[in-house]
Amino acid sequence: TNSAEWEVVMDKEHIQKVLEEIKKQPQKKFAQSYDLIINLKDYDVKQAPLDFFVNLPSQKGKKVKIAAFVDQQLIEQAAKFCDLVIRDTEFDRYKEDKKAAKKLAQHYDYFIAQATIMPKIAAVFGKALGARGKMPNPKLGCVVPPNANLEPLVKRLATTVRLSAKKGTNLQCVVGKQDQPEAQVIDNILAVYQTVIKQLPNEIHNVREILLKTTMGKPVKV
Repeated sequence: TNSAEWEVVMDKEHIQKVLEEIKKQPQKKFAQSYDLIINLKDYDVKQAPLDFFVNLPSQKGKKVKIAAFVDQQLIEQAAKFCDLVIRDTEFDRYKEDKKAAKKLAQHYDYFIAQATIMPKIAAVFGKALGARGKMPNPKLGCVVPPNANLEPLVKRLATTVRLSAKKGTNLQCVVGKQDQPEAQVIDNILAVYQTVIKQLPNEIHNVREILLKTTMGKPVKV
């Protein structure tokens, strides 16, 4: 489909047909994730790198793992809602063990930071998390006051995806899973698509093609 027609085509029925195509591929014994890939054209990522978040209307079928850096003021909230809590009193251990900090960056999707100890967090974890773009992100609301209620933030992060193009001209993210209701997957795809278009200077004219695939399947053109 050329880009001029896309505006018309990118609707629920069209995506439904693409999902039907994907179902014809050999299936695995487990539910795979769906990846949406948007390839760009006439856009210089070196001049204007893209890096933004999309809040999906539904879960993406994959558990999001969240770690929190806190002192005693936020410990209860963090223990209640996050998968891992790292107390300021434990920071020294990570300072000495660089591998442990790297492991954290690999294992957790998002990091929440108590604002009052942010300088300490940056000093100890900045390198490991920064390299993977995982530093607690104020834009996402991940740097919080010591009296924060973490529940709404954790809920929002569970449906947030990050898209970035800094070297290659493609954006990719998970938009759902085979075992979740198809309507949710379709809504997620449309939400990502609409947000991406708004980020591009020439909107639809910066899009070369859109592909949808399962984790191990062949990409199908949208």
